[in-house]
Amino acid sequence: MEQIYNELCEKLGKENVYQNEPMKNYTSFKIGGNADFLVKANSEEALITILKIAKNNQLPFCVLGNGSNVLVKDKGIRGIVIVLTMSNYEIEEKEDKRIVTAQAGVKLAVLAQKLLQKEIAGFEFASGIPGTIGGAIRMNAGAYGGEFKDIVLSTQYLDVNTYEIKELSNEQQEFAYRTSLFCKQKDYIILKTKLELLKGKKEEIAGKMQEYATQRKLKQPIQFPSAGSTFKRVEGQITAKLIDECGLKGYCVGDAQVSELHAGFVINKKEATAQEVLTLVEEIKKKVYDKFKVKIELEIEVIGE
Repeated sequence: MEQIYNELCEKLGKENVYQNEPMKNYTSFKIGGNADFLVKANSEEALITILKIAKNNQLPFCVLGNGSNVLVKDKGIRGIVIVLTMSNYEIEEKEDKRIVTAQAGVKLAVLAQKLLQKEIAGFEFASGIPGTIGGAIRMNAGAYGGEFKDIVLSTQYLDVNTYEIKELSNEQQEFAYRTSLFCKQKDYIILKTKLELLKGKKEEIAGKMQEYATQRKLKQPIQFPSAGSTFKRVEGQITAKLIDECGLKGYCVGDAQVSELHAGFVINKKEATAQEVLTLVEEIKKKVYDKFKVKIELEIEVIGE
């Protein structure tokens, strides 16, 4: 392990390499054991270097964005966690359209503010989502009636088997509710995406963003660590309503709690473990099924061991 650490430091710079790193510091849930290695990739070349070191040492790896839709288990993650920090973006003007090319590590909230200043509309729905471009594309993130599938033109990715950089059109990315081709193809790492947005008016864009921020504050438990909406939407049903009608608001397992504000959120009250969250999730699923005969599924991704 020391030899691998030294090789990572030598090729990527010591400031980008962490050993035995607590994953709770890299997820919005503030939960998770240690990763053997956590390495920041600030370029495509750095990413390929990390992948080659992992391959040569037969180490597993996983890629993390902002860690906002993830629950890391209590024993942590073996191998290398790659955090994509590539965060450049470019804007091209085409009549009333604005083509924005953003790298995977760009934070949605940061990009939303930049687009507001440039009077570019169509990204307001994403302004309060606490993720990165890469994660948002992979999960087809959405809010307030908007989804990434509505604005993506194309996405560049790295094939981890061949180290080739390839591109997919919107249709080829197979966007659906909270999923895409990238959820199935574990060998594809998103590098950058091209979005089609519109020329807008600053006050209108700001107004929408403020309205969405106010709604989030009123309806979501943003003052507690969580991974956002815990469960997927159920066809023809409101999942949070089903949970609420089971009398589960405020229900706890240890420090994992069903939010008293919004039953669709499991929150970390203080020092919750991943096991407490998972136990609570299973109890919620069982009670909803027993009462309504409806199966609900996790929206958040569980990783580690």
